[in-house]
Amino acid sequence: MISPSEDGEIAAQITSRFGYQNIRGSGSHSVLKAWARMKRELQKGSEIAIIPDGPRGPNRELKLGALKLAQETGAALVPFTFSASKKKFLSSWDRFLIFYPFSKVVAVFGPPLHVVPGLKDEELEREREKIERLMIELDEKADRFYT
Repeated sequence: MISPSEDGEIAAQITSRFGYQNIRGSGSHSVLKAWARMKRELQKGSEIAIIPDGPRGPNRELKLGALKLAQETGAALVPFTFSASKKKFLSSWDRFLIFYPFSKVVAVFGPPLHVVPGLKDEELEREREKIERLMIELDEKADRFYT
């Protein structure tokens, strides 16, 4: 899912060029339509990608939406990140990463994670925090790869 904002348009154009279908929406834009489409895609066995810190951040703070979607559909969450040998972090709130042409790229995956249905709010929050820490560790691992 990619934000329908102007910033999201950059990611949407890049992913489209690689042949991916985009679902445009976010926690603050068109979320109901996007949610329904993501559920349909997961129930068909498709894979989807969600930027975990949402359109407004804070940076690297996992939102509950991905966990709730996994609970509702039974889909696994697979933490994924990437970095590059030649890169620049923008000074935006999310420190958006741009690769320079001809960079080497590393992709880092975590283990598939299943979110148990019916967790109470505090249990779901603990699960969110655990996954968030794992994702931050993966980001750091990817960023250190070429240093």
